[in-house]
Amino acid sequence: MIMFVVSFLTIMAVGGFPSFVEEMNVFRRERLNGHYGPGAFLIGNMLSSIPVLFFISLIPTAITYYLVRLQHRAECFFYFVLILFTCMLLVESLMMIVASIMPNFLMGLITGAGIQGLMILSGGFFWFPSDLAKLVWRYPLYYIAFHKYAYQGLYKNEYEGLIFPGDEALGHPTTINGDQILMDIWQVEMGYSKWIDLAILFAMVVVYRVLCFSLSLRFSK
Repeated sequence: MIMFVVSFLTIMAVGGFPSFVEEMNVFRRERLNGHYGPGAFLIGNMLSSIPVLFFISLIPTAITYYLVRLQHRAECFFYFVLILFTCMLLVESLMMIVASIMPNFLMGLITGAGIQGLMILSGGFFWFPSDLAKLVWRYPLYYIAFHKYAYQGLYKNEYEGLIFPGDEALGHPTTINGDQILMDIWQVEMGYSKWIDLAILFAMVVVYRVLCFSLSLRFSK
């Protein structure tokens, strides 16, 4: 469920690509007329989209989170919302980068969906990290895919601190803790907390926005 919500919500966000193309076309004309520059455009675009993206993240979480009996603590719920919100910001930034380079609607949608498809495949769910081919799939795709940090942050959010009963008849321990499941089954990197995963996602938003700013400067002249 965690993987489905993150992947489905983010990949469906590519449907907003045509509006990004229109915004970029308006921006180019406004820049040529000297009304505002790339900095003002990107800041205004981000500030105007934050409320919408937040509610897009909050509403699906409110519907599905308790329906499947995830952790009932308020901290875990809002962490889930923050992860989805940050992922939506990332996808919006990614599609703006694509729109800066490729203004064609169809090719832009294909490119954006293709990039996200590669990130989902290498994010650590369909193939565990140890099963990924080292060339390309693990280095660098696994480490630059924002899905990796979203999945692992949400896994930690759900499993850390839980105790599950074991099956003594099969020779298993009496109890199994959530950390052991994360390390042995999901191969989650436990050297840092779930908040570091969230911080990495926010840092990626900044990097994507800076890249979009650079491309806007170049292609709007």
